Amino acid sequence: MATVIPGDEPPPHTRVEVLGNIGPNWFASVMGTGIVAIAGATLPVHILGLRAFTEAVWVIAAVLLIVLIVLVGGHWLRHPTVARRHARNPQMAHFYGAAPMALLTVGAGAVLVGGDLIGHRVAVDLDWVLWTLGTLGGLFTAVSIPYLMFTQHQVEPDAAFGGWLMPVVPPMVSAATGALLIPHMVAGTGRETMLYGCYAMFGLSLLASLNIIAMIWSRLVLYGTSGSTRVPTLWIVLGPLGQSTTAAGLLGAAAKPAVDYEVAEDMNAFAVIFGVPVWGFAVLWIALATSLTIRTLRRGMPFALTWWSLTFPVGTFVTGTAQLAAHTHLPLFKVAAGIAYAGLLLTWLLVTARTARGSLRGNLFAPPSEQPIKATKDPLRS
Repeated sequence: MATVIPGDEPPPHTRVEVLGNIGPNWFASVMGTGIVAIAGATLPVHILGLRAFTEAVWVIAAVLLIVLIVLVGGHWLRHPTVARRHARNPQMAHFYGAAPMALLTVGAGAVLVGGDLIGHRVAVDLDWVLWTLGTLGGLFTAVSIPYLMFTQHQVEPDAAFGGWLMPVVPPMVSAATGALLIPHMVAGTGRETMLYGCYAMFGLSLLASLNIIAMIWSRLVLYGTSGSTRVPTLWIVLGPLGQSTTAAGLLGAAAKPAVDYEVAEDMNAFAVIFGVPVWGFAVLWIALATSLTIRTLRRGMPFALTWWSLTFPVGTFVTGTAQLAAHTHLPLFKVAAGIAYAGLLLTWLLVTARTARGSLRGNLFAPPSEQPIKATKDPLRS
């Protein structure tokens, strides 16, 4: 039996009312787990036992998705006032984008990993269902959450943080995962429409993300970091960078059977022309985010669900690097993908263990703060 340290026990009501404050940010755990399976399946490096490992992780992500759908659904039924308050919370509202991305991640994993377990036909059909639901949900969050920011949320000059990307990134995930379904479509107008629709979602998410990334950079320069558990969300910036590189590569590869040869060749070339410069900026951001995260950890940053920001974005960097390896055949990208995947695995194991521990103790179910988080700089900095 595990030993409970005195004073470390959660309040009695925490165990009883687990659903009382559970929010959409919990779906980030599905994203972070599912991307481990997807990144492993697309890794351009052969590792003994990796296939079986990715299958097991995908099953965990799928089960976790079902559990969270039940829990969050129960939360809406039992605590509708609290659930609506999440949508009005300037910190929590953005994480409604996590649910569509969780659906898309598990769906893509079904095609890439789950076929040997549930059958390829069932895997494709499951992906179609999850992709459709995730895409509709992602398009909804990409419109509704910014609308709430523009009209209802109280936004301070130093409020920009990585979480702002969560509602606008799902269409980019739809673009990348939709490319996996194009080969399973009948040749004709439908397949071509799917391809161009994915490119449209690619642009929708990319341009919105670039605006937000610029605001995050500006906030860091003018105000510094918050010095809080919000710092790990800086890693979310890596999400649209890695996912757009992934999407460009997958869509370029899927274009040949869908459109004219000349257009397909241009789309395939775009995967490299776009992907390599964005990959370079992603490497820069990894260096900056790592430095800021270590700085905050040394100052005593506690664990929170925001630590899941260290998983899915890194996973998209792995998949994006794998696409560049496939298109350029350069050893550089193969090695970089392998190193990044090793980092992803270590981080995922750490965050998973800390989440399990925090869940058992109940301290991860606290209600989100209604107060804005202030950015801070070093006291000695002028």
